[in-house]
Amino acid sequence: MAVGTVPTVKICGLQSVEVLKSIVHLPIAHIGFVFAPSKRQVTAEKAGELISFLKSEEAKGVSIPLTVGVFVNPTKEQLTDILAVAPLDVVQLHSQETPDFCRWVRQHFQVKVFKSVSISKTENKIPDVEDVAAQLDPYIGTVDAVLLDTFDPVYGGGSGKTFAWDCIPVYQEWARSADVALLVAGGLQPDNVDQLITAYYPDGVDVSSGVETDGVKDIAKITAFVERVTRK
Repeated sequence: MAVGTVPTVKICGLQSVEVLKSIVHLPIAHIGFVFAPSKRQVTAEKAGELISFLKSEEAKGVSIPLTVGVFVNPTKEQLTDILAVAPLDVVQLHSQETPDFCRWVRQHFQVKVFKSVSISKTENKIPDVEDVAAQLDPYIGTVDAVLLDTFDPVYGGGSGKTFAWDCIPVYQEWARSADVALLVAGGLQPDNVDQLITAYYPDGVDVSSGVETDGVKDIAKITAFVERVTRK
């Protein structure tokens, strides 16, 4: 991303229509629904209800965010069943999904695909360009964005903890050469997102627990986060 360009915002882990009603007017690019095991997990029916609300707002002329489903090693059958009820715009994959699987998802459902890359919180070695290329080149043409997230031993991501941000530039270089977006997640909140953007200028930022209070999405925190990302 060029210096001065405003990153996109993704708010993940939405479970409530009431929260959506309160934030739909904000400049949020993506809303995420978690289908993987998590305290923020939603059913296909709940996600379908939230998507229906967004579509009703769009019919009124409101610019709505794209909807993202977060999955960890889903089967083709699981995806088919869920997307039949919850017509997502983006499928975000958080584990060992292969390039062939990503390609199938993209083509079969006609959706965008985001692929997560987990980075250890204690990573003390910045990967080489060659290492990143070996890891991610097979995904060129099969994904629309790469999402850097802090590794979680149970769920893969969604830990609410930051990773070593000095790893970002090498992934950023790869993303630019591959013509895919680079999103950053992991421990972001209103108080540190300025620092990330100023130092690294990712294409987008992704937040979940960082805009919650006692495990519930906090409208004031979401608003503050969005304002700090989108102000120039």
